Amino acid sequence: MSRAVLVERPGVHRLVEREVPVPGPGEVRVRVAAAGICMSDRELYEGRRAPGYVRYPVVPGHEWSGTVDAVGTGTDPALLGRACVAEGFRSCGRCERCRYGETSLCTAGYAETGFTEPGAFADHLLVPARLVHPLPDGVDLRAAALLEPAAVVAAAVRAGRPRPGERIAVVGAGTLGLLAVQWLKASSPAELAVVDPRADRAAQALAFGADRALAPTDADGATGAFDLVVETAGAPTTAASSCLLARRGGRVVLTGMFSAGATGIDPVHLSVSQLEIHSVFGASSAAWADAVRAFSLGLLDPGPLVTHEFPLDRFDEALALVGGGDPGTGKVLLRP
Repeated sequence: MSRAVLVERPGVHRLVEREVPVPGPGEVRVRVAAAGICMSDRELYEGRRAPGYVRYPVVPGHEWSGTVDAVGTGTDPALLGRACVAEGFRSCGRCERCRYGETSLCTAGYAETGFTEPGAFADHLLVPARLVHPLPDGVDLRAAALLEPAAVVAAAVRAGRPRPGERIAVVGAGTLGLLAVQWLKASSPAELAVVDPRADRAAQALAFGADRALAPTDADGATGAFDLVVETAGAPTTAASSCLLARRGGRVVLTGMFSAGATGIDPVHLSVSQLEIHSVFGASSAAWADAVRAFSLGLLDPGPLVTHEFPLDRFDEALALVGGGDPGTGKVLLRP
């Protein structure tokens, strides 16, 4: 039998047992090693995710790692036994956006593991083999569960194009922000600053390679100081404040998922400063490949971000920690 956390509707879940799923043509079955819980999973559980981006009942879990333990017909048998992760977006591969490599913007309709398709809060997971990214032998699967947010950071780095000797700021020191610090440090910046109000997160950012940490109030003195600003917080004011940190002609990349009512970007400042602004929605196949490569080479080490691990039958305890405000809570994992 195979267990899974099934969210039947907002606020209602149960641990179910079912037959071990059988991969169909072009699919693989993964034995899940670890699955991360993020704020979007809590939004799903509480019914705060936009209706077009969730389908109940659903097994959540879009950040995960595991090992292929069965393959369907027409699938490369060499994948059997391989440690892996896989892209979450079930892109069609045929539309114009997919053909351009922008697979996270697929126009065939939104479908994503853990939101509209069964996810990894389970013993086993079925995914299309074409979305699988194999990992090196002996890899730390606990750390590899964070490759989904790492792929989002990879997309941000692709958009931001950091160059050696630039001054760079990262706004937010959550999972995305700390992974961005690790990645951007490898670009040899003249300065790498992090903006976050939480002293414990600021300290962790310094340990991850940041040169200095600023509280949002201190950041007022850094207006116009940075060549590149990578926003990761998704807080109501951080899109606008990130633009103020960029120099004239600078670049801003927004990765946070903002809610309705967030402070808008001043169009006068935008035009007068000639800012280049990019936003990131998920990660393309190319960004996933970048993240897996960086992880495999040791440029990214997400392991220190993990602070809590729970079995599937303690899902409610694990979920309560995410966004609960405890400064000692970093990434929370389910370990089937």
